[in-house]
Amino acid sequence: MNSIDFALQQPSNPLSPHNDPWDPIRSLQQFGRHTLTSVEMTVSNLCNMRCEHCAVGDTLVMTEPAKLPLELMIKRLDEVKYLETISITGGEPSFSDRTVKEYMVPLLQYARSRGIRSQINSNVTLPYSRYEQLAPYLDVMHISFNYTNADDFHQIGFAKAGHHVSRDAAAKLYDRMIDNARRLSDAGVLVSAESMINYRTHSQIAEIHKLIMEMGCQRHEVHPMYPSSFAKDLPVLSREDMRKAIERLLDTRDKNIWMLFGTLPFYHCSENPEERDLLKRLAAEPNVTVRNDPDGRNRLNVNLFTGEVFVTDFSDVPAFGNIEGEKLDDLFDRWLDHSLARSVNCHCPAAACCGPNLLVKDMYYNEVDFHQKKAIL
Repeated sequence: MNSIDFALQQPSNPLSPHNDPWDPIRSLQQFGRHTLTSVEMTVSNLCNMRCEHCAVGDTLVMTEPAKLPLELMIKRLDEVKYLETISITGGEPSFSDRTVKEYMVPLLQYARSRGIRSQINSNVTLPYSRYEQLAPYLDVMHISFNYTNADDFHQIGFAKAGHHVSRDAAAKLYDRMIDNARRLSDAGVLVSAESMINYRTHSQIAEIHKLIMEMGCQRHEVHPMYPSSFAKDLPVLSREDMRKAIERLLDTRDKNIWMLFGTLPFYHCSENPEERDLLKRLAAEPNVTVRNDPDGRNRLNVNLFTGEVFVTDFSDVPAFGNIEGEKLDDLFDRWLDHSLARSVNCHCPAAACCGPNLLVKDMYYNEVDFHQKKAIL
C-alpha cells in the first residue's frame, strides 16, 4: 500500500452555480488563452455494468494490468502550475477495493492538500464501504442516471453485457445506487446525477429529473448524448428534439436545485432564433448554468496503465504524449498547437462561449467554421 502523507485543507469557496472550476471559460478569461487547470485520470478498465451509451465500452476488460506508480502521477500533478480540479474515472473506478485504497484515496487526499476540487465518475452500485472511504475527501460524486425505474436500468445498464443478467439482479443494483447516492449526499458529498438527452430519454427527461430530486442529489447535470466509440451505433437525436426536451425540463424542474447543462449543440451565433431563445432562457433561469466543455480546453486525460495522455478518455484522437517522459503543461501546449485543437479553438467573449467540441462539430457542424461567426445578441 502506498504511504504518501498530505496535509489536508478544505477548499474555502463552496461549489455553486457561481463557482464551477471545471468550466474552461474561467481560465480563458483569467489568462487570455486556454490553460491546463484540470486533470482527469483513468484508474480502471473494469466495470460491473455494460451500458448501451458507454463511451469507453471498447476499453473495458475482465482483468487489467498493473498501473503506473502513484508517485509518478503525483509528481506530474505537482508540476501543473494552475491546477484547480482533478477527476477520477474508469470503467467503474471503485471496482477494485485495492484501487480505492492505493490510488483513489491518496489522489483525493493530494487534492485536498493543494486545496483543489475533486470529482469521481461512478455508477455507485457497489457496496457503500467503497464510497465511504472516499467521502471524507471528495467534492463531487458524478453518477449517470437515465432511468425512470428498475426496468429501464436493467435494459440500458446491461444492454451490451454479452450474457444474461436477471431483472432481479439489476433491480438490486438499482436500489443500491439510489441508497448510496442518498448516503453520500448525507455525508456532505455533492452528488451530481448526469442524464443524457438521447433517443430514449428525451421524452422522459422531466420524470427522470423528479427521481433525481427524490434521491437527494444536489445537482442535475444534463448533456446531449453524442454517439461515439462504443455507443456509435445508437440513433442520433435531432437538435430540435434536444431543444424541446430541454424546454420541457425547464418547465417542470425543481428551481431550488442546481441544474448544469453541458456540451449543448446550441450557440449564440446560430441562425436559428429558437436555439438562441433557449440560450437566453437558460441564462435567465435561477440555479441554471451552461458549462463549456473542459476536454482539450482546460483538461487532459491520463491513462494510469500506460501513462498516455489524451484529450478525453473516449476521444478518437490518438495519444499525443506520455507522463513517463513529459510534463502535463508541456503536453497541453502541444495539444493547443494541434490542427484539431485549432479547428475548434474559438472564443466569443460577448457570449462567454468556447464554441463546440470535436464531437459536436463532427455531428452537427462539420462544414461550419466557427471562427467566422459572431454572436447574435
